[in-house]
Amino acid sequence: MANRLRADAERNRAALLAAAREIFGAHGLDASLDEIARRAGVGNATLYRRFPTRRDLIAEVFAGQMTEYVELAELALHEPDPWAAFVGYLTRLFELQATDRGLSELLVSTSFDDDERLSALRAAAQRGASEVIARAQQAGALRADFTRHDLSILMRANAGVVSASLEPDAWKRQLVLLLDGLARR
Repeated sequence: MANRLRADAERNRAALLAAAREIFGAHGLDASLDEIARRAGVGNATLYRRFPTRRDLIAEVFAGQMTEYVELAELALHEPDPWAAFVGYLTRLFELQATDRGLSELLVSTSFDDDERLSALRAAAQRGASEVIARAQQAGALRADFTRHDLSILMRANAGVVSASLEPDAWKRQLVLLLDGLARR
């Protein structure tokens, strides 16, 4: 009972998280904390009382989305066709990056590796990605020399495409070209 927040404190917390999701998603992880507090309708003191550091706020905001990142691999492993599973996995992963700048930055950052929750989620996601890759390779559909490390590099490249392109769907064209190069012939 002692950990339960008062109703107004819980409303403030929820408003801060919603505002932070929206602002980080649009502007990235360096977005203004003042703007987050303003959008949530609370003062900066309330923001810092709830989330003493930017890192605390980011970890709380993105833990749920990182869970979705982990679940992507689990869903892909249920797809009967290993190549379709790999393509679907990569497509959804790149789409997540394209629709949420904050998540995109977090997925390619190592700055939060010391956060226990995010680090555990990242490790689980990487294990799942390795399984999706291995399965597609074992089926003879994916190049044998493709590694999870290559996937990390491709995610960084996609983050660059998303942030640098004036065309919102540029990532889709790049993904098609990429998949054509990764398919084993």
